[in-house]
Amino acid sequence: MPLSPLELPATDSDWLAWGESYTAGLIDTFRASVAALKDGSTYGAAEVLALWNDGDTAIGDVAAASELLSEVHPDEAVRKLFEDRAREADKLATERQQDVELYALVTGLDGAGLSSEAARRLARLLRDFRLAGVHLDTAARAEVAALEHRITELSQEFSRNIRDDVRSVRLAPERLEGLPADWVAAHPVDEDGLVTVTTDYPDVVPFRTYAVDADARRELTVASQNRAWPANDGVLAELLELRAKKAALLGFDSWAELDAQTKMTGSATAIEEFIARLHETVGPQAQADCGVLLAALRAEDPEQTSVDFSANMHALELVRRERFDVDTQLARRYLDIAKVRQGLLDVTARLFGLQYREVADAPRWHPEVHVYDVALDGAELGRIYLDLHPRDGKFKHAAAFVLRHGVAGRQLGSAALACNFNRGPLLHSEAVTLFHEFGHLVHQLVASRHEFAALSGIATEWDFVEAPSQLLEEWAWDAAVLQTFATDDDGLPIPTDLVERMRAANAFGRGQWAARQLYYTAASYFLHRDRPADRTARAAELQAEYDVLAPLPDDHGHTSFGHLTGYSSAYYTYLWSKVIAADLFTAFDRGDLFEESVAHRYRDLVLAPGGAKDAAQLVEDFLGRPYSFGAFGDWLAGR
Repeated sequence: MPLSPLELPATDSDWLAWGESYTAGLIDTFRASVAALKDGSTYGAAEVLALWNDGDTAIGDVAAASELLSEVHPDEAVRKLFEDRAREADKLATERQQDVELYALVTGLDGAGLSSEAARRLARLLRDFRLAGVHLDTAARAEVAALEHRITELSQEFSRNIRDDVRSVRLAPERLEGLPADWVAAHPVDEDGLVTVTTDYPDVVPFRTYAVDADARRELTVASQNRAWPANDGVLAELLELRAKKAALLGFDSWAELDAQTKMTGSATAIEEFIARLHETVGPQAQADCGVLLAALRAEDPEQTSVDFSANMHALELVRRERFDVDTQLARRYLDIAKVRQGLLDVTARLFGLQYREVADAPRWHPEVHVYDVALDGAELGRIYLDLHPRDGKFKHAAAFVLRHGVAGRQLGSAALACNFNRGPLLHSEAVTLFHEFGHLVHQLVASRHEFAALSGIATEWDFVEAPSQLLEEWAWDAAVLQTFATDDDGLPIPTDLVERMRAANAFGRGQWAARQLYYTAASYFLHRDRPADRTARAAELQAEYDVLAPLPDDHGHTSFGHLTGYSSAYYTYLWSKVIAADLFTAFDRGDLFEESVAHRYRDLVLAPGGAKDAAQLVEDFLGRPYSFGAFGDWLAGR
């Protein structure tokens, strides 16, 4: 019988009951699998792994649905239900992984004759037992479990505080000079003669890019950098302490050391070495970039003495115009969001042999969500949801989420994008972001046909997961690719010479961008390592050391740094993955990015294996050699 996508509630009023029923059924399945394992002392390795897979699938789907729907559902009661279910799923998974009876069962298995994927699942299972603390005494195991539960609660609170804290500034209309006409029209003057500008992405990104008024840019940027302050400062302090305590109980010197056990880096030392290497590589170019940006600002306003976070995007826009003859407003006319959305589907269909079918009548959590069924060479892979616009109570960044894991022969996967784009023309940088996030959905679905849920989808090391998405960004910079969907109101495609100037402009400023990313990387790592009493002061020290932008007054950006929950100490992932993505791109023909044989080989060797092989091996299988830093250096230099 053909597998069907997950069916969501048909009406808004059904969501709470559906959420209760859906998650309760999965939790019952999980508990039944644990009970069956405990009754199966005579089971062989294959039978134990099959039952464990039943539990993985069930509890993983509770966690996945809970993570997504707690961030995107319009109903606060539904969001709270799924927050509760996320904590319950985490508690149950921890209990299973700490169960000494199950550990004895698994360690006694004979793995001879298992398939390569089954053997890998068994090895990972034994690793995860150790990382959960099954070897500890009863009291210590209970303490680890309590810490994990509290860490989950704090992570949810941290995210919720960011999601719910939308700040704003009120400005006289003349202070909107430089903003696009459609943006100004969407922000009418109120009865007090002022315009409200919020810290949501569709407001803050254009404002920081185009607003001529430096003080207004700074006022809005400072408001954005103070979201969830002071509430999240205390939350973060406790989160850092509890993570360190958990790591110590498990026998690790730091949280970063524990977290690295499942990453490509493998150790905290490797992360520090990576940060140091990039700092040395990026620093000189970043300083040079910042000098050019300051000169551009001074040409507009001779009183400017530095480039801070409120000025860098505007300065980059000025450099694009003056040095490269690129007006990003001109590019917007070709990037209507509906055309970009369809173009993204068409591009990835052509690249990877995918087929998309929009399901107009499919249930969804909000009317603006677009739903598509996805197939590969005619075989159904699953369903995706594109939730692209902001609203109250919704996740404030741009990210991909799993809704249900795909498992071969058992169920089709589902995944979603949660973004915050405006409803009109996009900036080209926003189109690039959409390509990036969609890369996660392609990875999740293409890799969704494995027997074991723990190896299916994006189940590779977490410091590799951004590489496929960063690679897909390159297609948003290619003139031939863009011209397949980027057209103006008259149907004329974006001109090749404009795209080439945009590419040249994009090559400028990569040092400054990388330095800012390195600051985020350092903050993520060193806040966890040092656990400072004054997190604001430590973040400021790290910015001074790694970033080239001048400090902002009253900056508490660490309280809205959402990656400190999911990525914790491992924000280095983005730069680590960028190194790999740049190397992967060397295998493609830059003169024909639609060349099918390379794209399909990449699909089959890097994406489709999911977690069935180590990430380094996936890259070596595709490139025919281990990955290296060389291509990243070329990319950084604009070559």
